[in-house]
Amino acid sequence: MHAVVVHGPGDVRVEQRPDPAPGPGEVLVAMEWGGICGSDISYARHGASGTAVLRHPLVLGHEVAGRIAVLGRGVSGHAVDDAVTVHPASPSSEALPSLIAGRTNLHQEVRYFGSAAFEPHEDGGFSTYRVVRLDQLRALPAGLSTRIAALAEPLAVALHAVGRLGDVRGRQVFVNGAGSIGSLVVAAAKARGAASVLSADVSAEALAMASALGADELFDAAVELPSDSALVVEASGVPAALGAVLRATARGGTVVQVGNLPITPTPAVLGDLVSREITWTGSYRFVDEITEAVALLAGGLDVTPLIAAEYDLADAVAAIDAAATTAGKVLLRLS
Repeated sequence: MHAVVVHGPGDVRVEQRPDPAPGPGEVLVAMEWGGICGSDISYARHGASGTAVLRHPLVLGHEVAGRIAVLGRGVSGHAVDDAVTVHPASPSSEALPSLIAGRTNLHQEVRYFGSAAFEPHEDGGFSTYRVVRLDQLRALPAGLSTRIAALAEPLAVALHAVGRLGDVRGRQVFVNGAGSIGSLVVAAAKARGAASVLSADVSAEALAMASALGADELFDAAVELPSDSALVVEASGVPAALGAVLRATARGGTVVQVGNLPITPTPAVLGDLVSREITWTGSYRFVDEITEAVALLAGGLDVTPLIAAEYDLADAVAAIDAAATTAGKVLLRLS
């Protein structure tokens, strides 16, 4: 099979590897589509993503979908050629403390497709084939293509972020940052019943994408932000934007931080966090919102405006370069 492998900063190769075989309770998925994420770009350019540092070659990709090619021993409930997407997480078996019971995304060790966070690294799904455990499979309803289902994972991230706001039904939500995740947060908030969603960004291209995914009002973040927003999702991950976002948040309001912030000390204006008694909380990956994401996509949620370009697996290096310079999502044809 072929796989997209990062060896170090600036060193991404499409390599030939042996075809894998599924064990008991596993299936072999013939991958068809993959979405390029910011972490894939970071590994390709810097050899690291956040605190996860590349120590040996890693197959990239965690936003993937395909069809079952081979069933492992003892597998039932699935058939060859079934279309599926994949929950990329493998949490450890540790018992979670009561404070975070059920929040499996917060295990001390969560192995994730295409992640160098732990040793050995967890290869991703940008490959012709990938062995997947049964519990990670999410079957695709009839009519939902693997091309669109490759976006279920980032939509799940967005749904989790909206969930961290609480009940948004009938309420207004402000989303700062209109890249792939920010625009999906717009779609997720509307899907969860928000009455209106405001979107801000410095990029006209990004704002157009947010509008296509349901934003009711757009703001040029370089000029102004909406004021007095009680429910805010910060999706830009730009520390310099935090002061203005907190100032735009209503007294007693809530800000959910889903945009990744730097791991190094970075100046940010945070005074309004105290004086406005703002609740500022983080959002990390997701628990099982990918199941809801699949149902929403199958039910007609249109995320195609997010797709900026499509490349063949052989052109993965060019695809990663393109993904680094566009607000939308670049897809890889993996089959």
